[in-house]
Amino acid sequence: MLIGQYHSKVSLKGRIAFPKKFRDVLGDQLVLTLGYEGSLIIVSNDNWKSLISGTEDKPFFMGSARDTNRFLLGSASEVNLDEQGRFVIPPYLRDYAKIVSEVVFLGLNQYVEVWEKGRWLEHQKYLSEHIEEIAEKLGEIDLSKDRARQGRG
Repeated sequence: MLIGQYHSKVSLKGRIAFPKKFRDVLGDQLVLTLGYEGSLIIVSNDNWKSLISGTEDKPFFMGSARDTNRFLLGSASEVNLDEQGRFVIPPYLRDYAKIVSEVVFLGLNQYVEVWEKGRWLEHQKYLSEHIEEIAEKLGEIDLSKDRARQGRG
């Protein structure tokens, strides 16, 4: 399981060192793509399939399925770590995430999010201020799913 938070400096060419604890779990061949809220997502080649599993069985004519595939697949880049565990973030992904000099890696169970440090601090502040509301919404979703399963929708 991937957990925790690690910081890394970014070279002028966009090279960063991937945390060893994450390398030990994910390996040296990774997929890097756009994430939500301005982050990037890193998964192993093996976990890539589970990341996109929600769109695979959706009909092609569904615009939301096509757009999600464009977002995740169309922006994905295969990454091979060097002997020191470093890799280069492609310029289009650096631009999207506004990465310049320092990143924060977040271990989130089966994948890693990469945030520009300042954006992560802002988002973390938002989470701290709103976590109770967020948790309640998540609880409401779970409750409605339970009711639907029991036929009380």
